[in-house]
Amino acid sequence: MDLPIEVDDQKFAPDDDEPGDEGIPRTSSEPEHHSGSEEFKSITGSLVEEHFENGRRYCSETYHMPNDEAEQTRLAIAHQAYLPALDDQLTLGLIPRSAKRILDVGTGTGDWAIAVADRFPQAEIIATDITNALQPPSAPPNVFFELDDAQSKWAYNEPFDFIHIRNLSGAFSSWSAIYAEVFKNLRPGGSFEIADCGVIQFKKEIPNSNTSIFNGAIRSAADRSGRPLDLDHLKRPMFENAGLSVIKTRVFEVPLGTYDPDPPKKVAGKMAMIAALEGLEAVSLRLMTKHLGWKEEDVRKLCGKVQEEVMKPDARAFIRVHFVIARKLM
Repeated sequence: MDLPIEVDDQKFAPDDDEPGDEGIPRTSSEPEHHSGSEEFKSITGSLVEEHFENGRRYCSETYHMPNDEAEQTRLAIAHQAYLPALDDQLTLGLIPRSAKRILDVGTGTGDWAIAVADRFPQAEIIATDITNALQPPSAPPNVFFELDDAQSKWAYNEPFDFIHIRNLSGAFSSWSAIYAEVFKNLRPGGSFEIADCGVIQFKKEIPNSNTSIFNGAIRSAADRSGRPLDLDHLKRPMFENAGLSVIKTRVFEVPLGTYDPDPPKKVAGKMAMIAALEGLEAVSLRLMTKHLGWKEEDVRKLCGKVQEEVMKPDARAFIRVHFVIARKLM
């Protein structure tokens, strides 16, 4: 089954007319009085698990993405690449101005959660991840970082107005279980936004390219790990089976590089190129050495060849970023 998403490669600006909600303001309103819930506390100190493989640090023995300084930098750049695609907004779905509780699952560096907290000072932002190594030392007072594995049962006493997940393809063995928790923890009428990126592609297909070899290898390795690295979790039935009603789907085609003459795409393309090239080793080293039996040097060599292909002036490489916004109607 194909993704129920219509590609829009003519512009970046998404639709902004969802009835009943108001969009995120570009500038913060005057802060309201906020008292943090006793249920949540910001994480302090070091809770980093250190598993070193192939020159990278990981937070566990199973999760394939590293949590070292190089990954922290890459994630910060990737966040900046999203902003031009969303016309400097933080979501494609619309968060009501009255929102009191917002959840960011797999927050990573916390950039999205912190930006939302600045624009919604009256809301409580809960930002979770399986590692706190990527998070900043300080954050707005209404952001509460939690160390949590989203694959475990979510233990929240109050529902959320908005739940956000971004770039977690390959993170979970059961997306059905994740969506069930999303449904359970959304208030009636609350919204859920998920975004994920496809693989690197080229405007003109390159026969037997190193990039196609790389894409096939990481997908095969992820399948063997039990955590597929694909976009099947964005298919409409996945949401409907969890009781979530899909209200908007969208795909943005983001160039890798500055070849597109459109100024916002140039900015996004520059950031996306850096994030994509730095992400090659991040996504592949553990998967391909552990599940395909590749040697570290062979993985790095293939990554280097992919970088060369993508960086060729006439390559016109791109990725597609897929968004789905769903709502809990009851």
